[in-house]
Amino acid sequence: MRQSMGRTAIAGAVTILVMGIAAQARAQDGGTPDAQTVIVTGVRAALEQSLRQKRNADAVVEVVTAEDIGKMPDKNVADAIQRLPGVNTQSSAGGEGGFGENDRVSLRGTSPSLQQTLFNGHAISTGDWFVLNQYGGNVGRSSSFSLLPSELVGSIVVQKSATADLVEGGVSGAINVITRRPLDFRQPLTVEASVQANYNDLAKKTEPQVSALVSWKNATNTFGVLLQGFSEKQSVRRDGQEILGYTPISATSAAAIANPALSGVKVPTFIGAAFFEQKKKREGGAFDIEAKPTRDIGVDLNGFYSKLSAPHQNTNWLAAPANSINSANLIPARPVIRNGTLVGATFSSNSGEVDNIYRPDAGGESWYIDLNGRWRVNEDLSFTGKIGRTHGIGWDHGDVYYQNNVDGGMMYALNGMTPATVSYPGGNTTKPGSTAWAGGGEAQSVDKEKYAQVDGTWRVRDNPWLQGVRFGARWTDHKRTAEHPLETRPGPNGFSNPGPVWNGEMYPGDFGSDLGGSVFNNYFKYSGAALGAWGAVPGNRLLDFTLRHNWLDEFKVGEKTAAVYGMADIGGDNWSGNFGLRAVETRQTTVVNLPGGQNPVTGSAFGPYTPTTYERKYRDYLPSANVKFDVRQDLVVRAGIAKTMARPDYSALGGSVSLNDDALSGSGGNVKLDPIRSVNYDLSAEWYYMPKAMLSAGLFYMDFSSIVAQGTSTGSYYNNKRGAFTDYQITSPYNTSATNKGIELSWQQPLWNNFGLLTNYTWADGELDGGGEMLNASKNTYNVTGYYENDRFSARLAYSYRSSYKAGVDRGASQHVDSMPSLAASVNFKINEHLTVTFDALNLTNETIKMYAENKDQPRAFYSNGRTFYLGLRGKL
Repeated sequence: MRQSMGRTAIAGAVTILVMGIAAQARAQDGGTPDAQTVIVTGVRAALEQSLRQKRNADAVVEVVTAEDIGKMPDKNVADAIQRLPGVNTQSSAGGEGGFGENDRVSLRGTSPSLQQTLFNGHAISTGDWFVLNQYGGNVGRSSSFSLLPSELVGSIVVQKSATADLVEGGVSGAINVITRRPLDFRQPLTVEASVQANYNDLAKKTEPQVSALVSWKNATNTFGVLLQGFSEKQSVRRDGQEILGYTPISATSAAAIANPALSGVKVPTFIGAAFFEQKKKREGGAFDIEAKPTRDIGVDLNGFYSKLSAPHQNTNWLAAPANSINSANLIPARPVIRNGTLVGATFSSNSGEVDNIYRPDAGGESWYIDLNGRWRVNEDLSFTGKIGRTHGIGWDHGDVYYQNNVDGGMMYALNGMTPATVSYPGGNTTKPGSTAWAGGGEAQSVDKEKYAQVDGTWRVRDNPWLQGVRFGARWTDHKRTAEHPLETRPGPNGFSNPGPVWNGEMYPGDFGSDLGGSVFNNYFKYSGAALGAWGAVPGNRLLDFTLRHNWLDEFKVGEKTAAVYGMADIGGDNWSGNFGLRAVETRQTTVVNLPGGQNPVTGSAFGPYTPTTYERKYRDYLPSANVKFDVRQDLVVRAGIAKTMARPDYSALGGSVSLNDDALSGSGGNVKLDPIRSVNYDLSAEWYYMPKAMLSAGLFYMDFSSIVAQGTSTGSYYNNKRGAFTDYQITSPYNTSATNKGIELSWQQPLWNNFGLLTNYTWADGELDGGGEMLNASKNTYNVTGYYENDRFSARLAYSYRSSYKAGVDRGASQHVDSMPSLAASVNFKINEHLTVTFDALNLTNETIKMYAENKDQPRAFYSNGRTFYLGLRGKL
């Protein structure tokens, strides 16, 4: 009832305002809307331009623009927009835990997959470097922003309210990254370069970053060429403690029989001391060739390429309370139960292991090529068009996985939202144990799209309220595959041959010191080279691509779309707006591998299977309307209503089942999922109470008739390590309904002398039908930025806060990210007109990323990534 009243209030207000203003249309005329712009060169000048253009915008739009290379204090596109109202960022796609670099972006408390990321108005394919995001349950539609450095950006447009000409696919909005063009530069020749050194105080290493741009155009401004390149290295160290899921204690276990109070109680599956090391290298570039042979014709050919090399090693010492109880039938001593969870116990032995993972060739790649043109037929009619293709791939080649047995007993105590206490009485943690298992293999995910689009604009004259009509059509052909051609296991000599050569290496002495609490760190570790050498010895692992083809994890999704739209620009005295309709047809083909069949593919140790094709087609009709009303000279009110849609994640559609034989968990898909559909309402007001200042408030309501949620069930599958069918907790998607409502508040004002302040707050309340949590829904997000600027010196201190949210379901248990602040700083000193010294600092307060399951008595992870500092020199000719 409360949700219904909230929806009715906002919808009623929007509808009354739109209808009331439209009733005046026959007697009024008006102007053409612009977009809000924040220019990152010169803070005060940027804010002044921002307020001036925001006032004229009809739709709810935010824009960040970087005029000079490297002037943003942020290191990728996600960083660049994270402090806008209603924008949330996160450091992972789901499977890899939390890192120090923002990688995904979401809008208004919704999943990253519900926003649409575009480059110059078209889709961009990206690839994930982490293997669990390449197949299984984490293959989403959201773009990996770690492949998109901020130096490429001309501007970033965040559109929160839909219009008919906006590409469908973003229920919560769209992020359009606009690259720079040569004819937009003021000078015939522009040369820019930036050199930086970045230092991470946890990795204790310094790495270089360089970028450069050359843009030339002729004297008549009719032809130009732009070339841009970048190369960026970064050393990553992450200290972590991971609780890899929670498992109910079996009623038939010896522990439950001895102590019936333990039956059904959740127990940690694994508790791991995870030490992660990585050397990243991101390199690539962009080009743009632009020609305007006449004032009526323009042609532009542009392209982009980015490659991320991300080799890494992860060592994880794992205590195994769940396996010790349910598999080894051990009876825990001194059990402590709190909130339905076995938060502490002592065991005479430990069914745990040491996971040693070496991935020497992990990475991702993204590129596109785009040809677009403009033709002005006459003063009133013009056309634009584009055609192109984009390609992304994430890979993990040469993966080596080696497990050691551990000895001794095991004691643990969960400490809520501080790291657990773990010890191994009588065990030896300072040298390797015998071989427990070995694996690794090959995986990759490929994403690609071809697209074509044509748009027309017809300007209407001598009409009191109709200013123009926009219309167009768009076609796409998209393909996504998840491939797992090799998942190895121990070979004939894997258990008898000696393990990897250990050179005496140990965890760093300060491992876990920033996580809080007392984290044991006296653990051995192998070098990556030793793991690679052991994995390459013939007979240690089965490297048979037929026998060890893991078809369970694979799928193919194909989507062909066709869309048309029509849209009217309207306006009058003190008002302007637009309304229109977009119609889109989606043809979807999904290929999944099902066990067995009449004529199955044989030869795999994972069993016979049959590739099975599912086809479906659906159409969506998406009306939208936006309006702005100048109530008085200093007060603007705007409103919008739109029907929107987004397609489910690829892994949700894929239908494949990915299993973890240690954690006894897995994920599956659903080929019959419906798209996400929502009717969105926006209502906002802006008060320009003094020059260069604004106070604004906005309401939004999203009524999801269909959304994808995650549920957990039990299924029996063949366990490769145990050699028998075993029960697994399987996470799979399903359709339900939901609502998401919220408030966005923003205030900015220059203060005394050269100081100023910007702040915004977003409250979002998302809820599934029946009261479940929407993914990525933080109730509270706020940003406070203070700045100082004079002719030669500028500084900015930015504080961000995001409250806790549910990131997904991992290994059969929910994964919530706890609330977390962030503090960043940027300082620029202008030596002269050509040279500027820059200094940036991220994560100044050295925050720990904390995660939990159903409640805070069930911690999931603690990660520390350290602070990162950048010192550089930027030059311009």
